[in-house]
This record gives sequence, C-alpha cells and structure tokens, in this order.
Amino acid sequence: MDTLLLSRIQFGANISFHILFPTITIALGWVLLFFKLRFKATGDMKWMESYRFWVKVFALSFAMGVVSGITMSFQFGTNWPGFMETVGNIAGPLLAYEVMTAFFLEAVFLGIMLFGFSKVPSWLHTTATFLVAFGTTMSAFWILVLNSWMHTPAGFEMRDGVAFATDWWAIIFNPSMPYRLVHMLLASGLTVAFLLAGISAFRYLIGDKCESVKATLRTGVTLGALLIPIQIFAGDMHGLNTLEHQPAKVAAMEGNWETGPNVPLVLFAIPNQETRSNDFEISIPNGASLILKHSADGVVPGLNDFVEEDGTIMHPRVAPVFYSFRVMVGVGMLMLVMSWAAVWFTRKKRGGIAGLPKPMLYGFVAMAFSGWVATLAGWYTTEIGRQPWLVTGVMDTASAVADVPAPLVASTLIAYLAIYVVLMFAYIGAIFYLARKAAKGESIKPRVPSSGGAAVSIPAE
Repeated sequence: MDTLLLSRIQFGANISFHILFPTITIALGWVLLFFKLRFKATGDMKWMESYRFWVKVFALSFAMGVVSGITMSFQFGTNWPGFMETVGNIAGPLLAYEVMTAFFLEAVFLGIMLFGFSKVPSWLHTTATFLVAFGTTMSAFWILVLNSWMHTPAGFEMRDGVAFATDWWAIIFNPSMPYRLVHMLLASGLTVAFLLAGISAFRYLIGDKCESVKATLRTGVTLGALLIPIQIFAGDMHGLNTLEHQPAKVAAMEGNWETGPNVPLVLFAIPNQETRSNDFEISIPNGASLILKHSADGVVPGLNDFVEEDGTIMHPRVAPVFYSFRVMVGVGMLMLVMSWAAVWFTRKKRGGIAGLPKPMLYGFVAMAFSGWVATLAGWYTTEIGRQPWLVTGVMDTASAVADVPAPLVASTLIAYLAIYVVLMFAYIGAIFYLARKAAKGESIKPRVPSSGGAAVSIPAE
C-alpha cells in the first residue's frame, strides 16, 4: 500500500475512534440536564441518582474525546499539509471558532458539573450542566460546518490555488450543513438512548431494580422511540440533498451503474467495479426512483456517468459506500423495532418497564453500543462517498497528502490501532464496571489532586 492509502486509513482510524465519544457526550449532556431538572421539579432522588451515575460516563467519554481529538488534529500537519495550504483560510477560522465557543465553555464549567454537587448552589450546578451541554452541541455545530463545507463548498474564491472566504454566511450555512447537523444530532440522541437503555437493562438483569434504574431505562426507551422516526425522515431529506449536490455518492449508495428511469431499490448486491455491474442482486422494482424522485419514472444517476473519456474514475469505490449505507439503515430499522416494541410492552402489560420480557432486556444490553455501529457506518458512507475529492470540486485527496515514506505511516498506523483497541476495551469495561458497582450500591469517587496536593472527590451517593 502506498502513502496515500495508508494515510487515508490512518486518518480514518483516528476519526473513527474519536467520533465515538462526542457522539455520546453531545446528547448525554442534555440528558443529564433533563435528570437535574426533573429532580428540581419533583424532589425525587431517583433523578439525582441517575444524574450521579451517568455524569461519570459523561466524564469518561469527554476525556476520551478530548485526547483522541488532539491526536487526530496533529495529522493535518503530519499527513495532510496540502489541506491547510489550500483551504486553511477557511478551515482554520472554523476550527478556532469551535475552540473559542465550545471547548473553552466545556472546560470552564465541566469541573463544576462533575465536582460541584454539594459545593455550589443548586442553580449554579444546573447552569453549569446546561452550559456544558450547550458547549458540546456548539462543538458539533462548528465541526459539521467545516465538514459540510468540504462536501458542498460555498462562499469562497480561488486565488493562485488558495481558497479565500468571500461570504462567511454562505460558508457556514452551506447547502448540506443543516441536513448534516440535524442528522448527526439525532444520531447522537439515538446513541445515548440505546446506551441508557442497554446499561440500565444490564443493571436490572443483575438484580439492581431500584427506581433510578427503571427511570433511566424508561428514558432510554422513550427517547429512542421518539427519535428514530424523526431520524428516518431527516435521513431521507439528507439523501435528497446529497442527490442534488453529490450524485456520484448516491449512485454508489444505491449500487446503480446506469442512469435512467424505473431504477430498482437494491436491497443486497455484490458490486463489481471491474465489470461495472452487480454480480448478485436482490432488488425492489422501481424502488430507488420512487424514494429519490417520488416517481417510478424518476431518473436516477448511474455510476457510469462519472467516468471521464480517458478512463479516470470520478466516483468513490462502490463496495464500501454500498455496504456501509446498508449497515446504517439496518441498525436504524432494528432500533425502530426494539424501541417501539418496548413501548408497546410497557403499555400493553401495564407494568411499566418491569413488564419488559427478559429476552428484550438482553436485546437492549446487546444494543447498548449499537449507536456507534450506525454512526460509523453513516460516517463511512459520507466520507468515502466524497472520494476522490477532499473538498468537492476544489482539491482531490491525492494532492493533499504529505510526502512521507509509506513504512513510516504504516508503523504509526499499527501503533495507533494497537492503542485504540486497548482503550476501547478499557472504556467499555469501565462502563460495565461502574454499572456493577452501582448495582451493588457502591459509589465510585474519582479523586483529582489539586495544586496544593489535596484531593477533591464526588460526595458519596
């Protein structure tokens, strides 16, 4: 493998690991605020107990996200210097806005949120929780502004091969940004919904049937049931926007090679890029035309339209986009079935969460991290689907890569992967460890040394 491919794999590995943790913290911050507000409104300790358990998960996820994000940002200089050289006048300020409006906000108030239960007034602690949640959302906003601009660039002009901003409003609210932002925020909400449901179901199954566990399980199930139909609608709108601005990506998602009407919806196939056809295909007649054009006669673009006369292929590799899209949709459908079935059981049996059958509880445990699977599959669909462009129509990926020996990139890639595998097992293990300790009624009290050598800890629950 050459330097370009290895660098792409390395950046893909880094961002795949990093994105997992903001996907949790973005929505979990708002769930924590919900727990705190419910406690203030009702005085019921189950909400504060829920807050105190899940704030630990938030802290762990936040720390992992910050560290992996810093590592990822280094690669702009080490692996992709051409990116900043060409579009740094736009990417640089957007990344700076994220630091100034989001990261600083989170850093300032996170300490109060984690350690201020009994040390500051309740209103201040609630405010800190709100500001941290708001900061995580602002962070997502600015990162998605930059990412969306790379897909649908606007508000700039090229001078001597360098991009210069001409309209920041057009840059920020570029054509795909609203759709990507909504889709990602909903993905975060669903990730947290099933994490809440899965870990709470695990605690319930090992004997922790306290009211706080029932409350968080009910919160996760209800949140998932509410968000998944909205996400399906938002995903459809996002797909129509992508069809307008990145038709090659949609053609790869659909596994469609020839442009024309009455295009079938391919449920499964084995795309063959050499023969430019699908070797095996299960499809629904006219399905793609109906979904994308709302008419059986609607014309859907094919991949063969994106091959230049000299044979240069200007569309992404089909198989990764095709399969990752189906993984994302498949997990989404499973989320829909599980969450709605759980809501039906709780209402039909009139026993609340306690009425859920054991197989369903085990199912939620198995799906505790299903949001990660769907998020990564969607991210691969989006990012691989942009190839061969790094910034659509402005610069291709090959022109941005650093002139670094391939063995050097390979060695650092192996090191990254080894560390990430260890950290992933440690992170998941830590969450289940916290759940087991909580089920036994034991409190985990993180201790953080102060500058004077003393220690600050979360009060015993």
